[in-house]
Amino acid sequence: MVAGRPASGLPRRTINFAGFLICAGLIAYAVYAQFHLGLDPCPLCIFQRIGIATLGVFFLIAALHNPRRWGARVYAVLIATAALATAAIAARQIYLQHLPPGAIPSCGAPLSMMLKFMPLTAVIRKVLTGSGECGIIDWTFLGLAMSEWVLIWAAFLGTAGVIANARRS
Repeated sequence: MVAGRPASGLPRRTINFAGFLICAGLIAYAVYAQFHLGLDPCPLCIFQRIGIATLGVFFLIAALHNPRRWGARVYAVLIATAALATAAIAARQIYLQHLPPGAIPSCGAPLSMMLKFMPLTAVIRKVLTGSGECGIIDWTFLGLAMSEWVLIWAAFLGTAGVIANARRS
């Protein structure tokens, strides 16, 4: 094993930069889907974007810093936390999308209005319970909705980030 390289053979810094680039690509596609394809994000979609962006920031900082030993493990924990939170939000939306039509909660106020009139903790609680617009599937690729792709990517990126940063160099 070469110093600074996980057992996979790729340098930790390369894996972290790749993680950042993938996150940037995911956010770029989400923005493209919103402004070019006309797919307005629901509140859970916005939270998933925040999660992927946070994950990307952690990957970028880890790549630029390129720490050794315990510093890399700190980044592994940060990456794992962001990936798990993003995956949990995506899983919640997948659950809502697979409810029978009569069981989907009614649509709530837009996120901007909730942020204007409600405390932040109440907005977060309300958004995570989901609403009608979060249960709509209006985009698929290979038979999977966007939230299902976010779950897959969050799991993949979280696993890759933990493996790359938690292993001894």
